Amino acid sequence: MNDETTGTQDTSAGSPGEGRATGPRPEPLRFFGTTWVNHDNGYTARRVATAVGSLAAAVAACLVLRFAYQGIQIADVGSFVTLLVIVMFAICSALAFGHTWETFRKRPDPDRQASLRGLLGIGFVGSLLAYFFRSLVEAPGEKLQRQEYEAALAQHEKRTSRRTRNPSKRRRGA
Repeated sequence: MNDETTGTQDTSAGSPGEGRATGPRPEPLRFFGTTWVNHDNGYTARRVATAVGSLAAAVAACLVLRFAYQGIQIADVGSFVTLLVIVMFAICSALAFGHTWETFRKRPDPDRQASLRGLLGIGFVGSLLAYFFRSLVEAPGEKLQRQEYEAALAQHEKRTSRRTRNPSKRRRGA
């Protein structure tokens, strides 16, 4: 069990930090939990499932967009509006792909993320494709999480290695 307030770990359950009694804990990734740390507990199967699932969702989304296109054709709104809708979805998908891909490398700014919510909603196919392509290489966001986790471990090791004794039991010079 992990203690949220102190950041300590109970190593009896085989937690990711097995062998360490205290220290930083890895942040879980969507669909992967903390299996990305040691690539265990079905990590490869999860990556395959994530890649297949995101590709299937992108294909299904494209079918839905095709039905929307056919609806526009049936409505006979004109070629300009049809072209405008197609270009809008293409541009929003490209921007969503780029933004999603970038979030795998660095943490997004929450204010910018909130302002792009509509664009990411319209360009959902691009986000799904970014998730698919990243799943082929690693768990989406794993590289960023690993860098942050290893930096936290190094900082924790540096902090704890300096303390060799309990400072409250130190003798006062008399």
